[in-house]
Amino acid sequence: MSETLCELVDVSKWFTLKERIKGKSLLKAVDGVSLKIKDGETIGLVGESGCGKTTLGRSLVRLYEPTRGKFYFSENGQKIDLFSLKNSDFEKFRPKIQMIFQDPYSSLNPRMTVLDIITEGLKNQKVPARERKNLASEMIQVVGLKREYLTRYPHEFSGGQRQRIGIARALVLKPKFLICDEPVSALDVSVQAQIINLLVELKQSFGLTYLLISHDLAVVKYISDKIAVMYLGNIVEVAKTDDLFDNPLHPYTKGLLDSIPIANPRLRKLSKGILLQGELTSPIDPPNACLFAPRCPYKMKRCTQEKPKLKQVSAEHKVACFLY
Repeated sequence: MSETLCELVDVSKWFTLKERIKGKSLLKAVDGVSLKIKDGETIGLVGESGCGKTTLGRSLVRLYEPTRGKFYFSENGQKIDLFSLKNSDFEKFRPKIQMIFQDPYSSLNPRMTVLDIITEGLKNQKVPARERKNLASEMIQVVGLKREYLTRYPHEFSGGQRQRIGIARALVLKPKFLICDEPVSALDVSVQAQIINLLVELKQSFGLTYLLISHDLAVVKYISDKIAVMYLGNIVEVAKTDDLFDNPLHPYTKGLLDSIPIANPRLRKLSKGILLQGELTSPIDPPNACLFAPRCPYKMKRCTQEKPKLKQVSAEHKVACFLY
């Protein structure tokens, strides 16, 4: 059994909003997320746009400072809470936890050459110039690009090539944990498969652990060992990939799976899935209740009075729902 590499405990990120009449309100983008990620595992994080997936990923690398919670990272047999560290102490852990961003166009500095982009992190880690260039030359070939591209600028590349540069920038620091924030959503379909296959190859070659953020369930099913379903800042279900697709428990998960397009028109007519209707609960000062209740076809009185906790229903299947 693989050991736990990362453990999230009650991780939250709240944004303070100022209103002229009411005063201050809290937008709870991420609210009490707990999750364990084993060494060498790929966890898929899925949910609708605006549910807090990207905010969670950015909080883990501390692009956003988390409001509360703990993020334990295993290093040499010890569990270190990275959220409790000062910025100066956290710097030495930055190479171990890297992020691939969603938009390959805005995530690369247009004024920097590819060499400067890939080696920026190495420069911050005080790596000598000659070694930086050698590592960049090696890494750009690993991601399927040519060495002569190092002298070019981002505008000279296609979207798929830019994303490969972003992957090289993350991998050159030799991370153990890689957060992939919808790495193929901004790319053409033909290029998406190439990038996904590249990520699979790199995981095996470098022994990486992934948190794959996506709204594309086909991509998540292909690459993930386990899937966590997120709704308005909360994890509502966690299970192994095959188990989640074969036996979804939470009504929201069922609705997501039923929303996958069916190519065969005859099968599409026979499909009787859950149709998600109703108004979304506002993440601003949300009630202490099930946030999915207004859209749930199975809601009970209890759902509007109490917030369900994520609980174990089988060996590796958890769900936050009063139906279980």
